[in-house]
Amino acid sequence: MSLHLYNSLTRRVEPFVPIDPARPTMYVCGPTVYNYVHIGNARGPVVFGVLADLLRRRHGGLVYARNITDVDDKINAAAAEQRVPISAITDRFAAAYREDMAALGVRAPDLEPAATAHIDQIIAMIQRLIENGHAYAAEGHALFAIGSFDRYGKLSRRDPEEMLAGARVEVAPYKRDAGDFVLWKPSSDDLPGWDSPWGRGRPGWHIECSAMAAAHLGETIDIHAGGVDLQFPHHENEIAQSECAHGGKVFARHWLHNGMLNFGGAKMSKSLGNIEKVHDLVRAHPPEALRYALLSAHYRQPLDWSDTLVEQSVRTLDRLYGTLRDLADVEVDGIEIPAAIEAALDDDLSTPQALAEIARIAAEARKAEGDERAARKRELLGAGLALGLLQQDPAAWFARGADGGDDARIQGLIDERAAAKKNRDFARSDAIRDQLAAEGILLEDTPQGVRWVRRRA
Repeated sequence: MSLHLYNSLTRRVEPFVPIDPARPTMYVCGPTVYNYVHIGNARGPVVFGVLADLLRRRHGGLVYARNITDVDDKINAAAAEQRVPISAITDRFAAAYREDMAALGVRAPDLEPAATAHIDQIIAMIQRLIENGHAYAAEGHALFAIGSFDRYGKLSRRDPEEMLAGARVEVAPYKRDAGDFVLWKPSSDDLPGWDSPWGRGRPGWHIECSAMAAAHLGETIDIHAGGVDLQFPHHENEIAQSECAHGGKVFARHWLHNGMLNFGGAKMSKSLGNIEKVHDLVRAHPPEALRYALLSAHYRQPLDWSDTLVEQSVRTLDRLYGTLRDLADVEVDGIEIPAAIEAALDDDLSTPQALAEIARIAAEARKAEGDERAARKRELLGAGLALGLLQQDPAAWFARGADGGDDARIQGLIDERAAAKKNRDFARSDAIRDQLAAEGILLEDTPQGVRWVRRRA
């Protein structure tokens, strides 16, 4: 089976055939760097990173761009509040973003274009849109005229009036149509700005991605991906301005959108105040468990995020790494990704099916004998590689917290086990003991209470 992906534009699962088989192109919308990102923002980089690795295996190459938005009103507000240049904000949080993504096992993209480094390309694209009659200048602004593009709304499949009713649209007297969106806006002296034919100002958000994608990947790209919350208006506007600027050429042939994370039954968002920052989570939990959790549901579906999900992911990885530890005496000569894993990913990146295959391989490995042990270990490592999992030395995985920083968590589990025994919940008691044993924690019941020690790997 060849790679098939769900295309948000056509609402169908379609075979993926790149324009140039030796050079597929993919653009993923990156962060606006004014603060630490939340775990929902990491879902796209994790799952589309798995896709990037798959495309490289299949085609021998890939040009993958993930942008940085480093000029934005939120950045301006943070810089003004702290009385520093915007670069002090953007440099700090762009570095933190890279660090946090690396902790989750997300490889750096091939290209990381920043908006402020592409002002010339942005201005040139806006000028082309004005010349073609798709945009106009008004009171220091440049605006895209949505009425000039008869296919506006084709991604979200709603008519403009319906879309605008559910969106925050700035009402301004200089707009010809309420839905016209800003390509360029004026900057006062206290705001960052660049000279342009429309006066000193700065780009609107949507035009950045169109200009950067064209500059680095071409006028038509194979894949454009991002969160489903970007479908309208951001991606809808990207399509309109890109196709109008390039004479009607298709902007992106495949559109991929990952679902949102829910926390406590509500969408995770800064406005609701229910966010979990990646920067904090990778310091409180094993980052590989966070990655596992993000891959545990199909990327197009919502994912219910919770401490329970993370704990389950830790326990699953304990069992998988425990299997690899039991096979430590087995030498393997190279690894390869099993066909069942490739088939799962070919089916619209079905990571839940791939994780189920990993569990099946591990179960077979635990029962294997003789020469079969090497084959199962090779499969297990190869399966993990496809998802960015199980690449640590098992000793390193189980040594987490060996500096004493994990003691409170261990003691909490021991206390929970004691309560379970008191309540005659022996299944839970045994499960906790097994979990701690898998982590290399040995328990000893004594008249004075439970003692525990870390077993050396």
